[in-house]
Amino acid sequence: MKFPISDVRARFPALAIRDDGCGRIYADNPAGTQVPASVAEAVSQYMLTTSANAGGHFNTSVETDRITLKSHDDAAVFLGASSGREVVIGQSMTALTFHMSRSICRDFEPGDEIIITRMEHEGNVGPWLTIAEDMGLVVRWLDFNRETWVVEPEDLSALLTDRTRLLALNHASNMTGSINDVAGLSAMAKDAGALVFVDAVQLAPHHLVDVQALGCDFLACSSYKFFGPHLGLLWGRKDILQDLYPYKGRCVSDDTPDRFELGTPQFELLAGLSATVAYFEDLGRLESASDNRRALITTAYQMSRDYEEPLTNMLIDGLAQIPGVSIYGITNPNRVKHRVPTVSIRHSSVKPTEIARALAFAGIHVWHGHNYAYEPARALNLPLDEGVVRIGLAHYNTNDEVESIIDEVQKTVARTK
Repeated sequence: MKFPISDVRARFPALAIRDDGCGRIYADNPAGTQVPASVAEAVSQYMLTTSANAGGHFNTSVETDRITLKSHDDAAVFLGASSGREVVIGQSMTALTFHMSRSICRDFEPGDEIIITRMEHEGNVGPWLTIAEDMGLVVRWLDFNRETWVVEPEDLSALLTDRTRLLALNHASNMTGSINDVAGLSAMAKDAGALVFVDAVQLAPHHLVDVQALGCDFLACSSYKFFGPHLGLLWGRKDILQDLYPYKGRCVSDDTPDRFELGTPQFELLAGLSATVAYFEDLGRLESASDNRRALITTAYQMSRDYEEPLTNMLIDGLAQIPGVSIYGITNPNRVKHRVPTVSIRHSSVKPTEIARALAFAGIHVWHGHNYAYEPARALNLPLDEGVVRIGLAHYNTNDEVESIIDEVQKTVARTK
């Protein structure tokens, strides 16, 4: 069926807002997506009618307990996990990774090795550099290929040793949009006896996450990047989570995931997380009559990918035709399935700041800079103060919006030159 773009856009109130008569084009999605009304309503409903702490006998506390349990179970369905007990929910992916890195690396020995790819967002770099410094671990850097824009197996193989304890692996780059073969790379690291920690923040808004199929040990993502509230999610294998030492208060339960969730949860956002998962199910119902929740989510992602990929090719093709523009990432339309719709560009004579500012004046929301893709920017020899102009689409963007983005970049370049 034809993608129901009008129906999808009607669910996102922010898409209808106009500033001084100018509509907003949200192309800043890699930094955070807009939310459906149903998600905002779930957050509001909890705060207005159910707000209470957990563990009590009165009705609002009982409902809070139910919402907390349901959010973890819903997240498990979303990620393909076997149980909500495998899902740790916290403030952000970065905060969770810093916290969990202490537990994961607690038994590592000085001289043990951590491999970090050059594709990583700083959220999957800083935590490992910090724990490596604290514990005397060796950090080995895994580069990405400049022709394929992904981490190649032979490059990982060259770094694996009998001292490798962990691979920090990006699923999809927040700068280049390229998607790594996580299943294949994970298998190699596991064969070498290493744990695998995957950052799927940029993948989750666009591709189905299936932790069972990936073969990794941990996977982190952020719900505000896939149309939900500001939360971080971390999946870990149940047996590993149970064996890890938890850094927690003495009176906190030793059950998973409680032992890794610090302090009082943001209960209203947990209600919003469940509503986010329900949004994907509702989208899947537009094409499928299945009553299986995971199948509906799978359908929703396939619908979105079938819609987003031509948009991505359209954006790349239009930008590539502008003289002086360089695109950092996969540009071959036949490889669009190997990237997410995040497109980073630079112009030979017009600074990213100037392009981003001009687009902002036209109501087009984009980011510029290194966007916390500090290592990719360094690997590509980009000036860190300017970085790139990053344009990121989502399944609520339209052909007309993509045309407007291309046209505005073209006019800005011509005007500035």
